[in-house]
Amino acid sequence: NKMLSNLVRTSKSNSLGYAISLRPYSTHGGKKVAVVLSGCGVNDGTEIHEAVSALISISQTGAQYKCFAPNIDQLHVINHAVGAVAEGERRNVLVESARISRGDIADISQLSSKLYDALIIPGGFGAAKHLCNYASEHENMIVLPEMDRVLREFHAEKKPIGLCCISAIIAAKVFPGCSVTIGNDESTTKAIISFGSKNINKKVDEVLIDKEHLLVTTPAYMTNQPIHKIFEGVNRMVKNVLQLTKEEDL
Repeated sequence: NKMLSNLVRTSKSNSLGYAISLRPYSTHGGKKVAVVLSGCGVNDGTEIHEAVSALISISQTGAQYKCFAPNIDQLHVINHAVGAVAEGERRNVLVESARISRGDIADISQLSSKLYDALIIPGGFGAAKHLCNYASEHENMIVLPEMDRVLREFHAEKKPIGLCCISAIIAAKVFPGCSVTIGNDESTTKAIISFGSKNINKKVDEVLIDKEHLLVTTPAYMTNQPIHKIFEGVNRMVKNVLQLTKEEDL
């Protein structure tokens, strides 16, 4: 099988024994964008529609992307067919995230802002359970140390960061005084304010650009809207992030 042969030639086993691609990026030419995932599936990982929308949008511009995720156990596993915890099951965030990136993924500990022009973080409960613990701790949340490091490095180098859905809460915590949008969810807005940041209500297909902090956010599935509207907002977020990389080059 020609397709299988190509996969074998371009893959090796990582430390967990799973196949990972040797290709450095998923497309060719243009800016390089790091994408941080947090599992696979809205209730215990990355929101798949948002992640795929982001990857398609990056590729459409001719930019290159590379996916990263923390090499940690999930908080728990959710059976998405019934919406309940699957008792006794254990999954790894990096391994599950590799489902979205077709195996082309690396540990977030290997992510260096010096190698990339921008950072994108899709939403989903994984962002609130694995990249931080907002889902359980709310206003007392802390950010995963590696995620905190990556955000601060991109910020220090004046490289733009795009976040959608609940992942915007992470920027609100790391960068007090910034402005983000998670739509009009009251409890999340309250948490953002407690961090010293600000939530600006935007529609699903709109973005909020905080030029001072080089943040671009869109509410995505924080609003109950159809998938094509989610794509429109995420696509606009990606395009504005990449536009900011051009402005920083000037």
